[in-house]
This record gives sequence, structure tokens and C-alpha cells, in this order.
Amino acid sequence: MTVGARVLDDVGLYTRIYRQMLLIRGFEDLVQSLFLQGEVYGTTHLYSGQEAVATGIASLLEERDRVAATYRGHGHALALGVDPQALLDEMLGRATGVNGGRAGSMNVASPADRLIGSFGIVGGSIAAATGAALALGRTTGGVAVAYFGDGAMNQAYVYECLNFAQVLKLPLVLVCENNGYGEYTAFDAVTAGEIRARAEVMKVPAETIDGMSVWTVREAGARAIAHARGGNGPAFLEAITYRFVGHSRSDPGAYRPEGELDQWKARDPIVVLRAQLEGEGGDPAALDALEQEVRAELDAMRERGLAAPFPTPSRLDEFA
Repeated sequence: MTVGARVLDDVGLYTRIYRQMLLIRGFEDLVQSLFLQGEVYGTTHLYSGQEAVATGIASLLEERDRVAATYRGHGHALALGVDPQALLDEMLGRATGVNGGRAGSMNVASPADRLIGSFGIVGGSIAAATGAALALGRTTGGVAVAYFGDGAMNQAYVYECLNFAQVLKLPLVLVCENNGYGEYTAFDAVTAGEIRARAEVMKVPAETIDGMSVWTVREAGARAIAHARGGNGPAFLEAITYRFVGHSRSDPGAYRPEGELDQWKARDPIVVLRAQLEGEGGDPAALDALEQEVRAELDAMRERGLAAPFPTPSRLDEFA
């Protein structure tokens, strides 16, 4: 299947990725709706608009690999195969949640699905993934992936971890999801130079890629993972992407320049992938059926989640 001069290597795979991206987008819309209804407590940070990054990278990973996500981690979790019902139940604080309703939005972990954690501390995923890479390099031969935002690149321990991983040639893949904003501040207002250059100065191979194209993410991700898995040390990807929602909760994004959101929505990764699939003979009716299937799944998840029980209070010594 071609997209211009490019070839989608597996039509069936990209159709499954398309469904996965639809699920992530619909899940985030559902979480936001439930939050506005007072059913989701605490804060939420949605992944809408960035789906191509998580799905593209996850499609390349093996069972022996591990992932550390950000506080915007719902998409990372779903891309890895975390049960969407259990993830929604977690957002609702229910006992049936993936972490028993006690982690909430920012701290989800599911080791069985290769997700070692989601981290509310900016850049915290990098330190966690570096530790995982140290363990994996000595045992299974797996690769550790850290997702983080552009704001993390101004945290000092990022460079400590990057230096440590390069010196020891750890199997680490660093994926910076540069969505243009650190909370409410534009990237260019607080970050000097190029992000990619900060890895290159340590002789870590780095690429800046189009994070709105799942094809591009997979292509670059395959190179980065092969480098790390081959015993050559860490690799670095800067995926240029955009969040279609505010930073968190009810942030309306009033700090965005007029028209900017519309320009990025014209490059919506879900719309782009569907156009690619249809342009090479994909059946629009079949793709419509996928959308309807996902909507029905989410509707059923909502009802089950709201009917699920809350966890019972427990003594602290039970967790010792």
C-alpha cells in the first residue's frame, strides 16, 4: 500500500492501528465527559491528537520490552494493550480498576502489559526507564521506552540519565512528544536550541520526526529500537505532535494563537491514516463499521464503569 512514494508495509496492521487510535481518542472524549459530570475525581491529562506516537511505537515492541509513560498516559496504556474497561474503571476510582481504583489518572501501572508506570513528575519516566533498561540489558535483552514531553528537556536529571545510558550502552529508547507546550507555555518561549541536539552532543543517535503520521513514527521507531536492542546504547526520537485539548481538566487553551488548533486538526493523525487507507483501496464501509464498533464498546464501558463498586477502605498495614 502506497502513500505518495511511501509504502505501508502491512495493510491489516495499519487497519488495527487505526482502530486502536479510534479507541484512544474515544476513550479520552469519554473521560473528559465523565470528568465534567463529576464522575472522575482529581486531575486528568488527555492524549487526544498524539495517538500516532503511542500506537506507532507500541506496534514495534515485544513482550520482553518495558514502557514508562507520562501523566498524559492513557494513550500509552491503551496502545500497549491495557484493558480499556479496567483503565476506565481506574479513572472512576472503582475497585475493578487496573490499580484497584487507587492510582487515578496520572499513576497507572500495569506490569503485565509492560507498563512499569505513568509518572506525574515531569521527566520521571526517563529515570524509571533508565533503571528498567539497566535490568533488561543484563537479563532478557528487552528494550525500555520512555515517553516524555518537551518540558522535560529542561530538567537536569534527563541529562544524567542520558549520559548514564550512553556510557553503559543501555537498551533505552527516549521518545520526546513535543506537543508545542509545557503546560500553558509555548515551547519556544522557554527552551533554547534544538531538542535533538541535546542528545546528539552525547553521540546518541537522534531524529526529529512527524509525530502526526503513524507511518513515520513506525519507520523511525524501528530504527531506534533496533539500535538499542543491538547493544549500541540509547536512541532518541523527537516526535513533533500536538494536543487537541487543554493541558488538564477544564483548561480551554486560551493561550494558543488564533487558528493554530485548526491548522493542527487539519493534520489529525486519525483522519490522515484513514485517508491513506482509503486512498489505496481500503473499504470506507469497513472503516465506518470500525468506528461504530468502537463507539458501541465505549458506551458499554461507560455503563459498566459507573455501575462498578468503589474500593473498601483498608488499613495501611495491609499494603506493607
